[in-house]
Amino acid sequence: MPPSFRLALLAGAALCLLSSAAFAEGDDQRTAVDSVIVTARSNPEDPPVVAAARRRLSETPGGVSVISQESYIGREALALDDMLRDAPGVYAQRKWGGDVRISIRGSGIGNANHNRGLLLAQDGVPLNEADGYGDSQIADPLNTRYAEVYRGGNALRFGGALLGGAINMVTPTGRDAGFDNQVRVDGGSYGLFREHIALARQSGDWDVYAAATNQTAQGWRSQSQQNIQFGSLNIGRSFGQDREVRVIVNGSNINQEIPGALTLAQFQADPRQTAAANANGDQGRNQRGVRGSLATTWRLNETLVFQGAVYGVWKDLDHPIFQVIDQQSRNYGAFGRFDWDGQIGGKRADAFFGAWYRTGDMDSNFYVNNRGARGAPTSRTLQNAKAVDVFGEGRFFVTDRVALVAGATWGQAERDYTSFAIPGVASTFNLKADKTYDWISPRVGLLWQDEAGDQVFANLTRSVEPPNLGSMSPTNTGFAPVQAQDAWTGEIGARGHRGPFTYDLTVYRANLKKEMLQYTVNASIPASTFNADKTVHQGIEAALDWAVAPHWRLRQTWTYSDFRFDGDVQFGDNRLPIVPKNFYRSEVRYDDPRGWFVAPSVEWSATDQWIDYANTKAAPGYAIVNLNAGWKVTPAVLLFVDARNLADKAYVSNTQAAITWTAATATLWPGDGRSVFGGVTVDF
Repeated sequence: MPPSFRLALLAGAALCLLSSAAFAEGDDQRTAVDSVIVTARSNPEDPPVVAAARRRLSETPGGVSVISQESYIGREALALDDMLRDAPGVYAQRKWGGDVRISIRGSGIGNANHNRGLLLAQDGVPLNEADGYGDSQIADPLNTRYAEVYRGGNALRFGGALLGGAINMVTPTGRDAGFDNQVRVDGGSYGLFREHIALARQSGDWDVYAAATNQTAQGWRSQSQQNIQFGSLNIGRSFGQDREVRVIVNGSNINQEIPGALTLAQFQADPRQTAAANANGDQGRNQRGVRGSLATTWRLNETLVFQGAVYGVWKDLDHPIFQVIDQQSRNYGAFGRFDWDGQIGGKRADAFFGAWYRTGDMDSNFYVNNRGARGAPTSRTLQNAKAVDVFGEGRFFVTDRVALVAGATWGQAERDYTSFAIPGVASTFNLKADKTYDWISPRVGLLWQDEAGDQVFANLTRSVEPPNLGSMSPTNTGFAPVQAQDAWTGEIGARGHRGPFTYDLTVYRANLKKEMLQYTVNASIPASTFNADKTVHQGIEAALDWAVAPHWRLRQTWTYSDFRFDGDVQFGDNRLPIVPKNFYRSEVRYDDPRGWFVAPSVEWSATDQWIDYANTKAAPGYAIVNLNAGWKVTPAVLLFVDARNLADKAYVSNTQAAITWTAATATLWPGDGRSVFGGVTVDF
């Protein structure tokens, strides 16, 4: 039976299950305020700012989610994996500290470190560099009011044309933070201690939000100590309905040790040990950064609203790994988008259109690693990137319930690289190289919605990703011959709310050409990039919230990921490594009317995950059990406890990719053992 046919059968079965569930109970019940599922039907318990985000994203004919702070404020949330864990279709697994592998629909899965193939942004300001290379460690969940998740081609609203889509985190304001003052203290196992303080004020047309977070930890493994600070400032001035100007500044100071990936034998002997090279080189990642933007939302008339910003980002990186990497980068940009809502020929219609320009430069210097200190210089380069996207999408309602959707983005990306020969270092050279990529990515879709707000959608989208400068691996003859990857992705799905059930189901298939894949040459050295010929990414993204009984709720997410080569000369139809085929999360929660709750949950990687492209070795699947509980002592005071991996299961949370596995292949990142955290949040 062909994989695509099996996928269709699975999708059909899942749709039948959801459909039968949706009509099994006729009585209307409210959805939980902390649900991540988007529906066109508003939840009266949602805070207005979250309800507005869900309503806006429900206009998208594809997979989207909204994650409010309410969904994770009652548990330990240190990094993006904690924040994104209940979003269907999002693979977010921690390697160490705040280094999280984030992938949607297989985006950048071969990337050994950091982010590629997915736009990460805060208030529309990209956490990615101008060439697309991203870093999720600089996002603080406590300084995020809500996050928007656009899976795949549904990120066109940001001008995105990447396979994975976009995740945009929105900073609280003085109007919507939900408190005047907040103090949070939490901590627990392995020396974790975090303090967070925030204030929100509104006076007339002005509002301000300011917050600071301090976090320290020893870590479950040796050589994994952390010392992290975040700061946020958001000042706004209103000029009437839908008219405001806002200044937002976010800063971070991150110092983290790196314990390193292990071989299978090392993992089986002692998963808490540190890789020898990491210990000898005192490897770590230390960076400081500031992001600032001047943004506006301005209603021009009854049918047209403009939203835009100018921004600047500065980052300084001190990164002792196989060598000491010393980099300073500066990124600047501007984006503007018009949202129109009106009629065409007496029929309802709406559209958005805009542009996004960004540019960045980086001074990069490498040195010999002398136990974490800089030795002799080994490399000096200047790396510059520019990109522009012009985009638009419109919906036309041919009937009251059916909308046709069409859009496109035109993009151009430039790469400019200069290296300098260092006297006495034979491996260095003088080189100037540049390259430009252009593309057009069209998109068509269909959205049906009934009177109750249930929706069925479908779309077909082209995505394009040019290589970042790190993937182009320049030599003394110029850039390595790495080409841009492109794909056509089709998806169908349904979402809505019936009786006690809130559901979200998406089925997709992406046919890729020249997919950029990476493999580990040495555990301490950044991965090398190559273009595959043809690959297929297909899967199912499902979420179901069920109000089983008064005060009881069952939440489930299931992601089915079938990523493989398609008749490759070297690898045939082998599966791609890293992302497991089946990944399931489930939580049962009881909320007592007296203010306390208890929520046991399970995380189940139900299939082994391949370590190498040759499919010779797989990391074992796993299931871990967690328990979260809390008590709303007063309307202003929340206590919580969060116990994880209760059975102290030794498991592999993440892997890096190799061409062919050997016993010496160090690509395994152990998940944390049993841990218990607790905290208190006071709003006043």
